[in-house]
Amino acid sequence: MTGIPHSKTKSSLWLALMLAGALCLVAALAAFTGSARADSPAAVLPQTGTPADNAACIGCHQQANMTLKLDKGDVLNLTVDLPAWEASIHGTSGLACTDCHASITGFPHDKVAVQTARDYTLQYTETCKQCHAKESSEQDDSIHAMLLKEGNTNAATCSDCHDPHTQKLVYVDGKLTDEARVQIPVTCSRCHSAIYDQYTQSVHGAGILEGNPDVPTCADCHGVHTISDPATTQFKLSSVQSCAKCHTDASIMDKYGLNTNVLSTYVTDFHGTTTVLFNPENPYEQVNKPVCYDCHGIHNIVSIDDPTRGLAVKENILVTCQRCHPDATASFPDSWLSHYTPSAENTPLIFYVQLFYKILIPLVLGGMAFWIGTDIFRKIRTRGKAKSHAETVEVEKPAEEKGKED
Repeated sequence: MTGIPHSKTKSSLWLALMLAGALCLVAALAAFTGSARADSPAAVLPQTGTPADNAACIGCHQQANMTLKLDKGDVLNLTVDLPAWEASIHGTSGLACTDCHASITGFPHDKVAVQTARDYTLQYTETCKQCHAKESSEQDDSIHAMLLKEGNTNAATCSDCHDPHTQKLVYVDGKLTDEARVQIPVTCSRCHSAIYDQYTQSVHGAGILEGNPDVPTCADCHGVHTISDPATTQFKLSSVQSCAKCHTDASIMDKYGLNTNVLSTYVTDFHGTTTVLFNPENPYEQVNKPVCYDCHGIHNIVSIDDPTRGLAVKENILVTCQRCHPDATASFPDSWLSHYTPSAENTPLIFYVQLFYKILIPLVLGGMAFWIGTDIFRKIRTRGKAKSHAETVEVEKPAEEKGKED
């Protein structure tokens, strides 16, 4: 056999090593490009002109731990959870990334102008208005919008409550979805954590966590985009009707053996009558009469038979009454009928006294009306007879005078 020259063998070896090194370099560059952060735009080839489609955006933004550091040190998370996006209302509606991020038309992106993460969030409020004009208009009159206008940048704006990359449908056929009912308190807790802790321990909050569709979530009492200031008199006076929406609904209350006469009995007692009369006359002035939450609590409402605070326990009622009536004694709560209409079985004395007056008052007033009516009739009849008699006399008198002349 003819041997291979030594110099040729050495050249082939060097060629193989150079090819291997080149392949390693290409692989390293590819790995670096795949894991490039948003602040390393040189890793992607420049693109300009028309807005990119979603595939181009997701190609980069589905990478884990993708961030952008702003001028004042805040770090934006730029990673988009692709399955969550595809399941969101925006994803299922076919919304394009550039429908919201309209200023992005290619890569490298322009430098982000804002300096803080909060400013970045606030700037997209105007973007949301383009599709959600009605909700935006309602939001403009809310306590959150009022606080923002006053300079409180911590007040909630659209994307604080609705993550645009994960937001699912909230209402179906005008009703909150089961998932939304559970998620709403969690969303509110990002700002109102102390209230959330109280709420989850209440009879309402515990029911939400158990998936009970009959108990109210935050939006049922406070509204969604029309949230008003709960410290105002208007909110206090309107809260009675908020409670009544559920507590007068027999289809809900019958499941739990609760009385549905709560509103009618409240508006007929001293507290409720005064509040109802006060509302249309002085809606902006402070009212010192109690509404539902003054006695039952707000976010910490418990079952009426709770041994520590339930109002079915007489000692607990006394403590509640003493907030407004500090001199109230142990017998003071006996005057309260616990939102129940008097009956012969439960409160016979009150029932029969009311029955007596229900009979007496119509008889007295009816008798007076009858007497006055008959008196008026008698006077009209008497006056008519007197007038008729006078006319007769006037006719007869000239006739007598004529006879005398003849």
